[in-house]
Parts: sequence; C-alpha cells; structure tokens
Amino acid sequence: MKKIETIKTGKNYSAVSVGRMDEIIEHELPMGPDVTIHGKVFVGQAVGATGSELSFQTLVPGQDSGFLHTHKTHEELYIILKGEGQYQVDGEVFPVSEGTVVRVAPDGKRALKNTGKANLTMLCIQYKANVFGEADSPMTDGNILQEPLKW
Repeated sequence: MKKIETIKTGKNYSAVSVGRMDEIIEHELPMGPDVTIHGKVFVGQAVGATGSELSFQTLVPGQDSGFLHTHKTHEELYIILKGEGQYQVDGEVFPVSEGTVVRVAPDGKRALKNTGKANLTMLCIQYKANVFGEADSPMTDGNILQEPLKW
C-alpha cells in the first residue's frame, strides 16, 4: 500500500507527495470495517488544509465509483488528469477526459465511470459551498510582493 510522504513543513506551509499519477492506484482508503476503496487517497489532512479537502482517485478500465453520493454542505470540483470516462449527475451522463473539470453542488447525485482502455485518474477538491463572493476574487485577494525570488 502506498503512503503519503511528507516533503517539508514550515510555519505557513506543508508539502507532501502522493507519488506519481500512475501510482495513485496503489493507495488504499479504509472506509469502515469491511470497506476499502483501492486507488483513492485524501490529502487535505496531510497538508493541514483548513478550507478544503482534496483527493486523488484512479479507476481501472470498466470501474465506476461504486455508488451515487451527495454532500450536506460541500461543493466538489472533479478534474480529470488522465484517461476518459463518463460522469453522471442527477441522471444526466456525459463524457469526460483529460482536462475536463466538473463542478457539482452539494445536492447533485454524482458518480464517475472509466469507459476507456487505460486508467482514469482524477483530482477531487471539495469545499463548503456558497462562501465565495465577489470580494474573494483571486485578482483582488492576492498581494504581489516586491521581494526577490530565491531559486
């Protein structure tokens, strides 16, 4: 079983590695006494994230996520990093492939299936819905510092 590796931590940051994208399949996520999801790893806690959770998952050809699910308060972004498949939300099914980004509101009934001939790897970012407003734009929230870079 693959483990998350801590690279470095400091006062205002932490860095971890889940391994190469083709190694995501080696992770295992225990969900209960008799349930383990192979090829899935949550990373938010490992990096100390305070405003979101994120996970990587790899589905082998023909595999689906196993169940429909919703959330109480979390919106999700699914980012397809490799492969191709179908995404289902509220009974609608559409194709997804590398570079596809799908946003699903908390109440959306969702699932993903690998319909390709190679592994499908995705990144899922979940965060509390309806908290960002106009004032939270990345163009107004960021500060460009007048300090030299240290490469």
